[in-house]
Amino acid sequence: PSFGFLFDIDGVLVRGKTPIPAARTAFQKLVNSQGQFLVPVVFVTNAGNCLRQKKADQLSHLLGVPISHDQVMMSHSPLRMFRRYHEKCVLVSGQGPLLDIAQDLGFCQPITIETLRERHPLLDAVDHDRRPNVLCFQEQLYRFFFLSAVVLFGEPVRWETSLQLIIDVLLTSGYPGNPYHHENYPHIPVLACNMDLMWVAEAQSPRFGHGTFMVCLENIYKKITGKDLKYEALMGKPSRLTYQYAEHLLRAQALHRCWKQPIHTLYAVGGSPALSQDDDNDHSWENELAPAAAAHCRSVLVCTGVYNPHTEVPLDTRDSITETVFHGHRDFRFDPGLVEPDHIVADVDAAVDLVFQLENFAP
Repeated sequence: PSFGFLFDIDGVLVRGKTPIPAARTAFQKLVNSQGQFLVPVVFVTNAGNCLRQKKADQLSHLLGVPISHDQVMMSHSPLRMFRRYHEKCVLVSGQGPLLDIAQDLGFCQPITIETLRERHPLLDAVDHDRRPNVLCFQEQLYRFFFLSAVVLFGEPVRWETSLQLIIDVLLTSGYPGNPYHHENYPHIPVLACNMDLMWVAEAQSPRFGHGTFMVCLENIYKKITGKDLKYEALMGKPSRLTYQYAEHLLRAQALHRCWKQPIHTLYAVGGSPALSQDDDNDHSWENELAPAAAAHCRSVLVCTGVYNPHTEVPLDTRDSITETVFHGHRDFRFDPGLVEPDHIVADVDAAVDLVFQLENFAP
């Protein structure tokens, strides 16, 4: 095959924990009688609250085909390339087995929000019931506790605690508990995974995603300092970093199967092509990957998730009253040509049929 699939998960294969019926049918067409995939396939999810092996096991159970962890790309997977932070002490925010996830990615000294809160109990003051009962002098003990970067894996549970402590770390140049120094700008590096404003679960309407948490963090930082919060890297769909890493995984699959034909076209089922990012973001990660080789990335949107085929793309993004609002991240330039899908189909099974037809591919 000269093409590969990048499958979104939420709204394409499942809604919450419930599989979409068309998914099992679609994947029976993608494997042979031994359960081997006939084309390279990567599952690209913006979820970041578990290890990729757990996600692979879940997908294998839901879809009825064996899926390897090498076929799963979590929103945080590209962090494996940011080796310059792996030996440093970093603050990690999100939920799930954060330390296991961070260590699996290569981080040697991750510190969770909860650990930071325990070491600096005076910082978390919003919830009166969680404030320390007596003045705690252990603050001085950890005065020189230094954090080199902040890694945002996904939405946390106690937003007020995470927002407060992340702001503390940024405004003290990595020494939480010290007084704020607004002149320290730019702040220590922030790496963020998953910019989804909303996501689809079992509820009738989409739910808040990590992108909503990031909007809160960005606006609080700017309200306090008057300056924009800067990201060292943004990953997860629709960032170019994510799609290039996904292509790297597809090429690795083809190499493993001894398929020598180059992968010319990527079909993003349920996702949009990569959006252009502001030029002042870090791109040193590109040295970790072979240059992108695919000529095209085509989007095939399905009508089982967030996407609504009946809304129009806005001509002017400032007009947000009667037309669709651009829900992408602040640092991505809006391009109506990229938001418009290449193809629209009913579900993932129809998407597989369409791609096979377009590629004249007969399993």
